[in-house]
Amino acid sequence: MTKPDIDTVSGDKETEAKNPLRRIAVPLAEDKVATHFGHCEEFVFFDVNPDTREIMNTSKEVPPPHQPGLLPRWLEEKDVEAILANGIGRRAINLFKEKNIEVITGAPAVPASEAVQKYLEGLMTPGENACNHH
Repeated sequence: MTKPDIDTVSGDKETEAKNPLRRIAVPLAEDKVATHFGHCEEFVFFDVNPDTREIMNTSKEVPPPHQPGLLPRWLEEKDVEAILANGIGRRAINLFKEKNIEVITGAPAVPASEAVQKYLEGLMTPGENACNHH
């Protein structure tokens, strides 16, 4: 087993520190913001530049099978910094806060890119959380 090259490791950290992109996750159902966070069909990840308010990259992934507490760990591993959700339980919100992931509730059931663009433009105000789970 070889040791990692110190210059490569520090170079990666420097690049990471200079990266202005922010990753936002949106749970999907039928290609729109899912109304029930924990049982979504897939997640779409948006790498956005908050300074220019541009969506730079997107990717989709199927989440692991639903288990309490699993999605916060999975999304943290995906470097997610914020979640736009329609409805999400209070306990889940607290678990995301522990991972320093911002949760914006009340996102309308529209195409995810539309919701993200509204969020970036400051036009999405937190709405009523459609979930009543504790």
